[in-house]
Amino acid sequence: MKKPVDPRGHSRLVFDGAQQAPARAMLRATGFTDADFGRPQIGVASTWANVTPCNMHIGELAREACAGVDGAGGKSVLFNTITVSDGISMGTAGMRYSLVSREIIADSIEAVAGAAGFDGLVAVGGCDKNMPGCAMAIARLNRPAVFVYGGTIRPGVARRDIISVFEAVGAHAAGKLSDSGLLEIERTAIPGPGSCGGMYTANTMASAIEALGLSLPGSSAQEAVGQDKRADCRSAGEAVVRMVGEGLRPRDILTRRSFENAITVVIALGGSTNAVLHLLAIAHEAGVKLTLDDFTRIGKRVPVLADLKPSGRYLMSELVAIGGIQPLMKTLLTGGLLHGDCHTVTGHTLRENLENVPMYMSGQDIVRPLSNPLKKNSHLVVLYGNLAPEGAVAKITGNEGVRFEGRARVFEGEERATQAILAGRVKRGDVVVIRGEGPRGGPGMREMLSPTSAIAGMGLAGQVALITDGRFSGGSHGFVVGHISPEAAVGGPIGLVRNRDRISIDAAARTMHLDVPAKQLRARRAAARPARPYALTGVLAKYAQLVGSASRGAVTEPIQSRRRAS
Repeated sequence: MKKPVDPRGHSRLVFDGAQQAPARAMLRATGFTDADFGRPQIGVASTWANVTPCNMHIGELAREACAGVDGAGGKSVLFNTITVSDGISMGTAGMRYSLVSREIIADSIEAVAGAAGFDGLVAVGGCDKNMPGCAMAIARLNRPAVFVYGGTIRPGVARRDIISVFEAVGAHAAGKLSDSGLLEIERTAIPGPGSCGGMYTANTMASAIEALGLSLPGSSAQEAVGQDKRADCRSAGEAVVRMVGEGLRPRDILTRRSFENAITVVIALGGSTNAVLHLLAIAHEAGVKLTLDDFTRIGKRVPVLADLKPSGRYLMSELVAIGGIQPLMKTLLTGGLLHGDCHTVTGHTLRENLENVPMYMSGQDIVRPLSNPLKKNSHLVVLYGNLAPEGAVAKITGNEGVRFEGRARVFEGEERATQAILAGRVKRGDVVVIRGEGPRGGPGMREMLSPTSAIAGMGLAGQVALITDGRFSGGSHGFVVGHISPEAAVGGPIGLVRNRDRISIDAAARTMHLDVPAKQLRARRAAARPARPYALTGVLAKYAQLVGSASRGAVTEPIQSRRRAS
């Protein structure tokens, strides 16, 4: 017999009894009525901010979620957490705060929900780190919760998006684009609210979270503006109240099999390498054992089906127009590639959610059938070798080839590499090595969109490889390898590379090798001196002290726990 559920298991401790009169008195000033104290308390975490178009509309969406909660018999309590913009801070020192913000978001949602005694949670996110940050908090708290994606942006003029602007910078530097041409692209690429328009990190993580079962069906494939997204928010509020009554909690949903579903969907969509980092982190918070090798195991049997930017042709809004990711998931389920018995926030299994989903219209070429994939196995390739003993992550779509060998061009940090590329000092056959950008060394593991876009804009795509202990934007493409672990700051071999060393990368064999004798590497290591920390105070310094390896999701945890993991 199922144990009865107390829908006010947390808020009862805050509100009930004479001794809690001060708490009730405080909340009456915010608009609480007598009846509100007897309802399940549902926190609505909004990531609204005017610092980025990805989140500028989320305040309105969060209020829709509140209306859904209140209409279903709960009491909504709206609160905010932070966001930063990867696209705005990219290529600058400000980008160091991007991955750090993931941890701040998770910590702040946990702190508010824990202090306020919320019985459930709706979290609404838009930019890249909002989504994993919200999902990490949901997993950590393990109270009934639904994540809502803020939605994708509509395309700009001539189907432009933010990557069009980054690559235009490279074309301008190469003399292929005039000042006025660059300005025209800048003015027309971003038409309004919503997350960046390709299968970049935001759309990748929204899709992954839906595949995990933490979002309502269809939430990940909607435009930021429109009635569909508003209805999704209201439905999320209603769903959480139901989940509270049923006792359905995130860790009932976040199982090893659901993470395998998320990895499968990310691969089929051709998604961002950041999904590797973030899914490892969410799994860590959920207490699910997930490793880099799981991505390899699943990737051997899952094909890339979606022809989406940055490596493909289409934008997310165009996928939305043909039905979003639900028909893709049904295709994968029918093909035996998804676990249909996984629970979801609907209260139904994934198979039940997909039962009545119509397939894509005939004639569309955005999503291929299983019989004719874009790539027969995963584009996310985990590499090992003497350069990456703990692993590295490459995004190999097939357009770049599967093997690259060349001479190292070493740069201490992103800025120096980008300047050299734009100045024409990087040549065909070079392997650009950018180090000191790992989770601890950066700190913050900056994304290398500026140098990868400069390579593309300079006409060197496919002719130059780039490897780093940092990471990549979902908009990066080309022969690129990131997340090299251990990172340079903790003595990783990437810190021992010298200019003109020969490096070979083989995506088919899943290896990356530095062609330097072991004896010489030992001598270099003995002579090496640690780099001075970038930050000695503040949040970056605290993060650098607590963050772990990218190979385990770059999560922050007590030093004792990190030592046990290693």
